[in-house]
Amino acid sequence: MSKYWSPAIRQLTPYVPGEQPKVDNLIKLNTNENPYPPSPRVVEAINNYPKDRLRLYCDPDATALKQSLANHFQLHYNNVFVGNGSDEVLALAFMAFFRQEKPLLLPETTYSFYDVYCKLYDIEYRQIPLTDDFEINFTDYDQPNGGIIFANPNAPTGRQTALHEIETLLLKNRESLVIVDEAYIDFGGSSAVELIHNYDNVLVIQTFSKSRSLAGLRIGFALGHEDLIAGLERVKNSFNSYPLDSLAIVGAVAALEDVDYFNETNQKIIDCRDWTTAQLEQLGFRVIPSKTNFVFTCHQSISGAELMQYLRSNNLLVRHFSKPGIENFLRITIGTAAEMQTLIETLKQHPQI
Repeated sequence: MSKYWSPAIRQLTPYVPGEQPKVDNLIKLNTNENPYPPSPRVVEAINNYPKDRLRLYCDPDATALKQSLANHFQLHYNNVFVGNGSDEVLALAFMAFFRQEKPLLLPETTYSFYDVYCKLYDIEYRQIPLTDDFEINFTDYDQPNGGIIFANPNAPTGRQTALHEIETLLLKNRESLVIVDEAYIDFGGSSAVELIHNYDNVLVIQTFSKSRSLAGLRIGFALGHEDLIAGLERVKNSFNSYPLDSLAIVGAVAALEDVDYFNETNQKIIDCRDWTTAQLEQLGFRVIPSKTNFVFTCHQSISGAELMQYLRSNNLLVRHFSKPGIENFLRITIGTAAEMQTLIETLKQHPQI
């Protein structure tokens, strides 16, 4: 610990991302990456980008991408904000909206970056437990708050909250901002984007990392009332005027345009998720209903830590969380059909299964 660190930094516990292994021959099912490559149109767009223009700064407003997103979601240009991955968009949103006198409300089991941001920005927050079935119960959120945030579908559980429940939450919290983090919405979920037309207190955040296979380009965006977007722009332009590079912008636009490829690869993942769920249940696993590109599962007689080590020893990398309440669960990314077949066959060989 350096003597030059600010006092607040000394108290931080940073977010720990999933392992990016440096060894070969691992089937990597731990960070919810898409098993399929980006659209061929993305590759073509990046290859055709004039390389001499890389000496120039990128468009600070990412105008082409914002307009493409506005067209895609049938919104206005001023309803769209873009950033360097949804993590950056979330970080800017926490700074812009949640430094309030009342506490921010969020699920106790959810994306663990949320409480990191709260501590980084000195935001008071309150974690609300999930139900025994890992659902978000919004009646527990009927209390004074300076904002609400949740992932839908939730991570790492994979459960979806119904759209009508979100609308009821918005109606009960007209003086608070509700952020819906939809990183996994394209794998069978129902987006809250349509609520933007009628509610100025909802901000929807999505990413190109999962369903569009562009985790390596770092592209995230937010959709909401123009006053919310203006707040995000104010923070962004006080922090980093050029969050998206030129190749990310052209690649993202191309990904949005290839609707057929998007639908095809997402359906493959959905079908494989449903098959994997059925197979795990036959092996004695409890699987939480998922609308994501992963499953959240535990075995009735084997600990999560033991299963994770067993799979790792067989060249299968999955995510295990040691947090109390979910310590026996594994989060398993949905890979290709062949990769998931290998997972199931490996689990069948475990002496206690």
